[in-house]
Amino acid sequence: MKRWQIILFAAIATVAIAIGAGYRLGAKLLQEQIVEALGPGSHIGTLKINWFSVELLGLTIDAPKGWPAARTLEAERIVITPNLRTLFSDRMEISSIIIEKPYLSMLRTPGKMRFVPSLTEIGQGKKNNGSTRAVAIATIELKDGRLDLYDATVQRPPLKVRMERIAARIRDVTAPAQARTQFEITGIVKGVRRDGQAQLSGWIAPGGRDSSSRIALVGADMVALQPYLVKKNDTPVSQGTIDLNLNSEVRNKILDGKGKVVLKDLEFASGRGFFDTFMGLPRTAVIGFLKDHNNAIDVDFTLAGDTDNPNFSLNESLSTRVAVGMAGQLGIGIGNVAKGIGSLGRKGVEGAGSLVDGVGSAIKGLFSGKR
Repeated sequence: MKRWQIILFAAIATVAIAIGAGYRLGAKLLQEQIVEALGPGSHIGTLKINWFSVELLGLTIDAPKGWPAARTLEAERIVITPNLRTLFSDRMEISSIIIEKPYLSMLRTPGKMRFVPSLTEIGQGKKNNGSTRAVAIATIELKDGRLDLYDATVQRPPLKVRMERIAARIRDVTAPAQARTQFEITGIVKGVRRDGQAQLSGWIAPGGRDSSSRIALVGADMVALQPYLVKKNDTPVSQGTIDLNLNSEVRNKILDGKGKVVLKDLEFASGRGFFDTFMGLPRTAVIGFLKDHNNAIDVDFTLAGDTDNPNFSLNESLSTRVAVGMAGQLGIGIGNVAKGIGSLGRKGVEGAGSLVDGVGSAIKGLFSGKR
């Protein structure tokens, strides 16, 4: 080998080692920030530092006292790929976060959707610690996930709704929020009699004032989901399915939603008498309609109003709209039931606003080095 070739080879090797050492140092700093941000109750089986990424294996976060599940978060493997050149800048950029086989428990209470409170709620209400560092994540991807949603807005103890085989892609996540966050989520909704399919897609603008979403349920188990439609004194459903399609647009906190519900193959538990009801309607009329219409009820409905109105519940709005639509098909004049229920309030959009705020809080804590 000629002398100049030896010198060139040595120079390239030196540069490669220097670049590698820089990435390793940056990854180490990121590792320390993540470990600190996870906080009490968190456990990591193994943390690996690769050339261009950080891997967390066997992550678990214990639930706080009073939480309906033992864990708030679990993940078999998380791969974080940062742009290490931005670690020392005012804006950290993360190319991707891939989460394999995650488990998440969420708690829905009036006006709020809570998840991983150790990350999303610690420090709320405290003064700003002076950190102005921004974080931008190009893509968050979930593979083969599980979700337990505990919904305290429909019953006590909270109703548990489980989703499995969740695949999700979330793009353009920033803290503080600067751009539209786009999302695509699919999964299986577990039921008592059968499982259904769910799809959710759309975007949410910074501050939650504008959003667009598409929600679809196909073949979901009516027995498992009936608390959202069936009132306490109604005759419960023992069998049946529900299909739901809902398109909603929010502009400057004004909601315009249009949807369709199809109830199929409904069967009811033993009734108490002639005056038994289903969704506030005479059960005998519902059964008669089903027999005459291929055992299905197809209802169009709308949701509209000011999302700043705090005195409205999404559950009540949806069940009332569907009941009114059914009454129209059954020829029962209860149109006045819906009078004065033209606005969907803050309690009805907690799945967007509080969820985005929580994600932003978690991002800031994980990647800013501050809690």
